[in-house]
Amino acid sequence: MEYKHLGRSGVKVSQLCLGTMNFGPYTTEEDSHKIMNKALELGINFFDTANVYGWDKGRGLTEEIMGRWLKSEGKRDEVFLATKVYGNMSDRVNDGKLSAYHIKRACEASLKRLQTDHIDLYQMHHIDRETPWEEVWQAMEQLIREGKITYVGSSNFAAWNIAESFFTAKENRLLGCISEQSIYSLRNRNIELEVIPACERFGLGLIPWSPLAGGILCGVLEKATEGRRTREPLQKSAEKLRPQIEKYEALCKEIGHSPADVALAWVLKNPVVSSPIVGPRTIEQLEQNVKAIEVKLDQETLNKLDEIWPGPGNQAPEAYAW
Repeated sequence: MEYKHLGRSGVKVSQLCLGTMNFGPYTTEEDSHKIMNKALELGINFFDTANVYGWDKGRGLTEEIMGRWLKSEGKRDEVFLATKVYGNMSDRVNDGKLSAYHIKRACEASLKRLQTDHIDLYQMHHIDRETPWEEVWQAMEQLIREGKITYVGSSNFAAWNIAESFFTAKENRLLGCISEQSIYSLRNRNIELEVIPACERFGLGLIPWSPLAGGILCGVLEKATEGRRTREPLQKSAEKLRPQIEKYEALCKEIGHSPADVALAWVLKNPVVSSPIVGPRTIEQLEQNVKAIEVKLDQETLNKLDEIWPGPGNQAPEAYAW
C-alpha cells in the first residue's frame, strides 16, 4: 500500500479508502469490525462514512458501529476518519443541510456516535444553495478552533461550487476544502468536463465514489447467488449496457485481470485522484479490491477502455467547442 497527499494538504492517505455504507444495512456489526481490522492490516488508513448512513435501519447506525469499534480496538490514532454533513437526520425543520445551526449540532452528534473527540475530514455531503458561504465557513472555522474537526472537504459539488468555496475561504484566510468526493468511474466520466479540472486548479484531492459503477464493472454478467449483483435494478441496468459490458469483460479476461481490478486501476491512474472509495460487504471483497493497486494498465489497454467507455474527450469547453 502506498500513500498520497490528500489534495494540497500535508496529510497522506492510503491509495484506497474504506467506504462503510454497507455497515449496518448489509453487513453485520461483527463483520463490519472484522473488515475494519483487515483494512488496517492491509495498510488502509482512510475510513469514510456519513451521518446518514444506516438509512432505513436508522440514520447514524453506521457511525455508531464504527464508534464501538474505535472504542473497543483502541485504534483511533491509526485511522484518518472522514464523515459527512448535509442529509436530513430527522423531520425537524433545521436538522439538515449546511446552516451554521445544523453543522454545529450535526458534528457534535457524529462525534458522540463515533466515540471520538475529533473528525479528521468533515465533508459537506452536497451543495446547499440556500446557505451563504460566509455562514458555512464561519461554522467550519469554529469547529476547527474547537479541535472537533481538522480538515474540510466537499462532496457532489459542481466545478463552480468548488471555485466559489475556494475563494470565499481564501477571503477569510482559511485553508478551505482539501478534497472533493464525486461519482467517477469508467461508466460515468462526466466530471472530466469541469470538476476534475477544478480539483486540479484549486488543489483538491479527488475521492471517487462508486468507482465500480454500482456493480456494473464487477463482472456483472457472471452468475451470482448473493450480494449486489443479484439485485434486480443492477440486472436491468446491465441488460441495457450488455454490448459494452461484454466487450469490457472480454478485454479484462484478455489482459488477465478481474473487471473490478481493472476499473479501480483505471481510476487510480488519474493523477488528481487521491483515494477511490471501496465499499466491501465482506473481507473477501476487500482483499480482492486491494489487488487492484498492483494492476498496471498500458496505453493500448487504456485506449481500448476509452473505446468501450468513452468520456467527453477533453475538459470544457474544448470537449464541445474549441
